[in-house]
Parts: sequence; structure tokens; C-alpha cells
Amino acid sequence: MPTNPPPVLDLSYKGVEEAYELIKEKVKKTPVLTSESISKIADESGRTRLFFKCENFQKGGAFKIRGATHALERLSPQQLQAGVITHSSGNHAQALSIAAQAKGVPAYIIMPSNSARPKIEATKSYGGKIYFSDPSASAREALTASIQSQTGATLVPPYDHPAIILGQGTAFLELVSQAAEEDGVELDAVIAPVGGGGLLAGTALAAQGGGGSRVRVFAGEPADADDCYRGLASGERVPVSATTTVADGLRTPVGVTNFGVIQKHVDAVFTVSEEEILRAMRLIWERMKIVVEPSAAVPLAVVLSERWKAEGVKGNVGLILSGGNVDLDKAGELLMGKVPAV
Repeated sequence: MPTNPPPVLDLSYKGVEEAYELIKEKVKKTPVLTSESISKIADESGRTRLFFKCENFQKGGAFKIRGATHALERLSPQQLQAGVITHSSGNHAQALSIAAQAKGVPAYIIMPSNSARPKIEATKSYGGKIYFSDPSASAREALTASIQSQTGATLVPPYDHPAIILGQGTAFLELVSQAAEEDGVELDAVIAPVGGGGLLAGTALAAQGGGGSRVRVFAGEPADADDCYRGLASGERVPVSATTTVADGLRTPVGVTNFGVIQKHVDAVFTVSEEEILRAMRLIWERMKIVVEPSAAVPLAVVLSERWKAEGVKGNVGLILSGGNVDLDKAGELLMGKVPAV
């Protein structure tokens, strides 16, 4: 597939700060919420307080707009004129369409023919020009290459790209400042979900700087899609993650660039079962009265797990709720704890 060389960007805390300066007026500063009841469930001793960064309230319903917006801010006027292209069945398709629409440039989106109807409709509503391919990765990539050669559009991948990683890290910068400003606390740890690893790698970079004490960074991953966990254990990236986990946003394998950052800066990855994910999602819906998708509930599932309790992490813990794009036709099945067929 034709590719565009990634910009030379500093994968560091400073790089995340620079990304934030570029996008802070173009994305939402999402709220940080707390829940005394969920914090108590997580730790009966009362020594843990949870801070939920609500990216489900972000433009497009997920954190992905941060990376997409930053990627477009780094393109030249000539590149922007030709538009941008990606292949995605979910949140990145919507995010890139929103970011491109804001710039007044075309967005060409390659979506698998079996993509969920709400995601297709949302992407169209945000101005994305959709082309459908067969569901296989090879078919998506072939069609992307064909449309890119016809249009000259710049490829903006969903996660394995420096600009994407740095943009996603801005969610953690906001979380830290909001916890300090609104509650007067410093975070001791943060948990992000991991699929392709853009959010986790960006969070890990953002946690390295600022002159204060380093925040410990952890990841949550479905046990049915544990390529990041296995990769860190073996020391080598696992390039394939064939899975039908209910956390559909986490089905992709960790990116190459992302894995290098995660290896260096992430303390540990915890895996959780499908039942634990759905239980955590339901708890957020019930106690916090907000809608999150299964992928977003993975960090809370980690905090509620016996494996996390054995780790002994206490204090102020940030959880990044990555998105809230739920297929309402399947909401009943999700809340009943049933994993929808894929």
C-alpha cells in the first residue's frame, strides 16, 4: 500500500505538550468525574479514589478525535488539499471524518462491508466518503491503496503513527490538570485500555514529564485479545490478534511504534474476562448514569479484579473512559451480560 512518511515528531512528554497546544481549541476538554460508591467497591479500606476521564463525551464519542485532529494539524496545505484516507470500522473513521470536515478537506474512509450500521451512519453524517471492502485486512488495504492512488490523499492510520500517539496523550494531560484544579490531588496511577496502543502509548509519554513525581501507568486488555500482555511477557510484539471480544475497540494488535513506547514506559498490563468487562460497564451505567462502550469499561474491570488488588496500588487512580459509542440495538444484550455474536 502507498504510505506517507510519518512526520518527525518527538515521542516524549514535550511532544504531547506541543500536540495539546495545536488541538486544545479544536477538541472538547472532557469532564473528570468521581464516584464515591464505585471507589468504595474498588477498595473497601477507603485508600483509593477513582477519577474517570470521560472521553465518551468527546466529539465523535471517543478519544480518537485527539489523534486525528493532531495528525491533520501536522499536514502541509498541499497535503490537506488532496484530503486524507484511512481504513476503519469504528471510532477512528468517525474521528477522521470530523477532523477533515473541520478543515474543509475530503476524508476517504474504507469500511468493511460488515461494519455496524450506527458507525456507518455516523461516519456519513460527519462528511466521510465511504468505500466498502470485504472484511479481510488484505481487502481493506488493497482498496485503501487504490483510492489513495486515485486521490493522492494522505494516509492517517488509526494508531501506529507518531502524530496519533501524541494526540491521544493529551487526554492524560487534561486529566492530571483537572484532578489538581478541581480536587486538589495528584494522581498516583492511571489505567488506559489497550488495543492498537495509541491511547496507552500517548498516556505513557504524557506521564513522564511535568516536573512532578512520575505517575505509574497501567493498561487493561481483554483476556480474549491479550496480544499486548503476551508481547510484553515475551519481549516481542505479537502482530496478530484474532478475536471477537465484546470490547470491539480493542480487537486490533498493538502497533509497532506503540509497542516500543509501551515496553519502555508502561508498568504492567492486566487482562480481564468478558464477564468482568460487562460487569464493570453495567456498574458505570448504573452508578454514574453515563453511557460507555465495553472497551471504555476495561480500566474499571481491572481495578475491580483480584489481580489488581494483589498489585497493591492505592491512592488517586485515573481511569480513561475511552468512548461511549454503543449500538443501542444491542444495549439490552450488553446490560444483561450477554456477549453479542459477531
